[in-house]
Amino acid sequence: MDQVDIIIPAYKPDRKFLALIDKLTQQSVPINRIIVMNTEQKYFERLVYGTSFCKDHHNIVVKHLSKREFDHGRTRNQGVRHSQADYFIMMTQDAVPADEFLVERLLASLHQDKVAVAYARQLPDEESREEEKYTRNFNYPPQSRTKTQADASELGIKTFFCSNVCAAYNRELFDSLGGFVKHAIFNEDMLYAAKAVKAGYAIAYTAEAQVYHSHNYTNAQQFHRNFDLGVSQADHWELFEQFPSESEGIRMVKGMVAHLKEKKMKRRIPHVLCQSAFKYMGYLLGKNYRRLPRRFVTSMSSNKEYWMH
Repeated sequence: MDQVDIIIPAYKPDRKFLALIDKLTQQSVPINRIIVMNTEQKYFERLVYGTSFCKDHHNIVVKHLSKREFDHGRTRNQGVRHSQADYFIMMTQDAVPADEFLVERLLASLHQDKVAVAYARQLPDEESREEEKYTRNFNYPPQSRTKTQADASELGIKTFFCSNVCAAYNRELFDSLGGFVKHAIFNEDMLYAAKAVKAGYAIAYTAEAQVYHSHNYTNAQQFHRNFDLGVSQADHWELFEQFPSESEGIRMVKGMVAHLKEKKMKRRIPHVLCQSAFKYMGYLLGKNYRRLPRRFVTSMSSNKEYWMH
């Protein structure tokens, strides 16, 4: 039987992390090891102090690092190096499997011909606002799809869309393609997917594999996240210049406004437009970060440690 490991970067894990671990122990496919790349040891110890967590989960390996050492690409690559499994699944600490078949369905997609990575559908939590529910369904629809270079003319940038919130990788292909970009402020998953597609491999969106994962971000949080998104696109202009993402963002906002009208929730529309303005402003400044003073850039980024390297 093929071995599969789970790799989870963690920072200030909370009860949702414990729920994730509990759900992983119930999967229909047995998990070899769960490798936690934890930032700042004190936060992890605070969560498990006085519990039997470590005793109950013998297959969990926790590797601690400082906040300054963390990098979206490098830290995940380090996690992979701790794994000897044929396949590994990247997850975030706040993604909770919807059922016991998450791993089984992702692995089934990976066994398709030339699939390098398969990523799961993200469902909104119960407490999600209506616009967040729409966003999750927009980015993660109920229909599965396998994407290759041939789809680029139709899908544009969505050809390379992939999310390490929950994504399974073929280890042999991952190593042959050089893994994740070693220094990444954002988008390490999408950059790897683009590299795989351009090398002739496929990306499988597996809608039947599902996790609960959503956020009710504030305007400021959206600004900072989209600033980092813009930085990522500026740093990898060779991909994003060819396949710009602005049109996809506009399409989502228009669809969301129409959706709120249909739901008779027009009072939410000003909030959507305001938050969209914050997102676009952050994105635009991020794309042009090289023209801005370094102190200004650091203050706008949500990943301040990135700029220390």
